[in-house]
Amino acid sequence: MKKKNISRRDFLKDSAALAATGSLYLNLPPKLFAQSEQKTRVVLIRHKNLLNDKNIPDDAILQEMLDQAVTALVDEVDPIKAWKQFIQSNDIVGIKTNVWSYLRTPPELEKAIKKRVLDCGVVEKNISINDRGILSDPVFKKVTALINVRPMRTHHWSGVGTLLKNYIMFVNKPYEYHGDTCADLAAIWKLPHVQGRTRLNILVMFTPLFHSVGPHDYSAEYIWKYQGLLVGFDPVAVDATGVRIIQAKRREYFKEDRPINPPVKHIFLADTRHHLGTADPNKIELIKLGWQDGVLI
Repeated sequence: MKKKNISRRDFLKDSAALAATGSLYLNLPPKLFAQSEQKTRVVLIRHKNLLNDKNIPDDAILQEMLDQAVTALVDEVDPIKAWKQFIQSNDIVGIKTNVWSYLRTPPELEKAIKKRVLDCGVVEKNISINDRGILSDPVFKKVTALINVRPMRTHHWSGVGTLLKNYIMFVNKPYEYHGDTCADLAAIWKLPHVQGRTRLNILVMFTPLFHSVGPHDYSAEYIWKYQGLLVGFDPVAVDATGVRIIQAKRREYFKEDRPINPPVKHIFLADTRHHLGTADPNKIELIKLGWQDGVLI
C-alpha cells in the first residue's frame, strides 16, 4: 500500500499529523510498551464539580480523577498497583511542574501526585517538585524517574505551552530552542540527563488558556472551566490531543477556524523529525472518562 503523504499544513489545521509512529523514549515495563505497538493510549478525564468559584480544585475529587486516569491508562483496578507499574520504591523521582504565575500547575495536583509516589514506597528525601531550579536541584541531578505535569496554554514562541515545552528548563540556555517557533523542543528529551526517565505525562486542562497575544500574555476572558486532565505515557500524543481541544474551543469562541499563532510546529516535528511519539489521532486510543458535556473532542 502506498504511504499517504501528509503536509505540515494539514497538521496545523487539524492539530495532529498523520505520520509514522515514532519510538517512545520511556523507561517503562514491557507490558506498557506493548500498548504503543498498536495505539498509544491517552486518557481524558473530567469532573463538573472539580473547581470552585475561585477555580481551586477539590482535593478528594482531584485525587479520584488522577487515580481513575492512571488505572485506565494501565488497565489496573487498584490505583497504587497501577502506579507501581511505572514507579518503583528505589526510584529517585522528579516531578517537573510549571510555576508560570498566571496559570501554574495546581499545588493540589502536585500533592496528589506526590502522595501516589510515596504510596509506591519512594522515600520523601528522594522526591522533588521543581520547575526553574531543576538543574541545581540535588534530587533532579540524580533522578531516575520523571513525572511531567503542566497546564495547557497558548504560547508566544511555540504556539502552545504543553508537555514537550515543559522540559525546556533541562537546558542552561532555553532561548537556544526558541528558533523556528521552537521546532526542535523534542531534542531536549534525548539529552543524556533526560532520555529514558519520563514515566508519566499529565497535561492539566482545568482552565486552559486558548488565546493570547505577545509574550507572557494572559486574559481571564480566554480561559474556561474545562475541568479535565489528559494523561499518557507518550507526551506527543497527549500534547496533540490537547491542541485539538484548544483548536475546537477557538472555533467555538471565535465562530471561525482561527489557527493558533504561531503554528504548533514542534508537536508535528516531535513525531516526524525526532520520532519521540505519535501526533496522529488515528494512532491514538483516546479514553474519555467522567463529565462529557462540552468535551470538544
